[in-house]
Amino acid sequence: MNYLYLIIPIGFIFFMGIRIVRPTQRGLIERLGKYHNYAKPGFHWIIPIIDRLFLVNVTEQMVDAEPQEIITNDNLNAKVDAQVYFRVNSDEDSVKGSIYNVNNYKWQIVNLARTTLRNIIGTLTLKSANSERGKINAELYNTLLTETRSWGIEIVRTELKEIDPPKDVQETMNKVVKAENEKIAAIDSATAAETVADGVKRAKIKEAEGYKQSKILHAEGEAEAIKLVNEAADKYFVGNAQLLRKLEALEVSLGNNAKIVIPSGTELVNIVGEMAGIIPLAKKHKSD
Repeated sequence: MNYLYLIIPIGFIFFMGIRIVRPTQRGLIERLGKYHNYAKPGFHWIIPIIDRLFLVNVTEQMVDAEPQEIITNDNLNAKVDAQVYFRVNSDEDSVKGSIYNVNNYKWQIVNLARTTLRNIIGTLTLKSANSERGKINAELYNTLLTETRSWGIEIVRTELKEIDPPKDVQETMNKVVKAENEKIAAIDSATAAETVADGVKRAKIKEAEGYKQSKILHAEGEAEAIKLVNEAADKYFVGNAQLLRKLEALEVSLGNNAKIVIPSGTELVNIVGEMAGIIPLAKKHKSD
């Protein structure tokens, strides 16, 4: 029975000292206020009251930098919000750094991100801030990465959620964007119409050139045909035309009862032929 009084307190103290570290966690064991041991995932036992176990989440986490009003370089108020994704490295030195080198690293990251955003966006106009989100993200990431290195923290990425101007400024910007879009659409429509007109013009020019060329070829063909006809006429019909004129002259003479003296022994046909310019017929011999 006396042993029982001893076993119960010992068992109670043992159960009080049991600690389980999950795979997503790492732990630091302190003994009497001093660092004593590094706790990996699994079963651990600490001395109650004397030892303390501090658990650290080593998975990727996200903190919101919370929306804030920032005055841009062109004196406009912009509502800016961002998110920071990070994780505590799982090695012993990094876990110790997240506990001993910084007081509440989540809160510190949020405030550092807000301050960095004010410094970056304060040097930009509202328009450039909206158009250079990638640059702002990169500068925010690099600043946080450098400043949190001693905390045992790895900055995974930063996301700029919004850069919203005041309502009246936003309405004005929307009108400007709408006007620019309408202008671009009008220019595109005019360009398309000009392209169509230019195509029609080129088609008509080509059609006119084709018609002109066909006329030229047709005229050249007719000229060549006339030329051939003239050449043939010169070659084959000039002599016949002269003969025709002589015959016509003879016809007129005979029609006027002109007297013709025929030498003895001459064929009448040959006399007429000679008058008309025709070669005389060969005289037949009597023997024939």
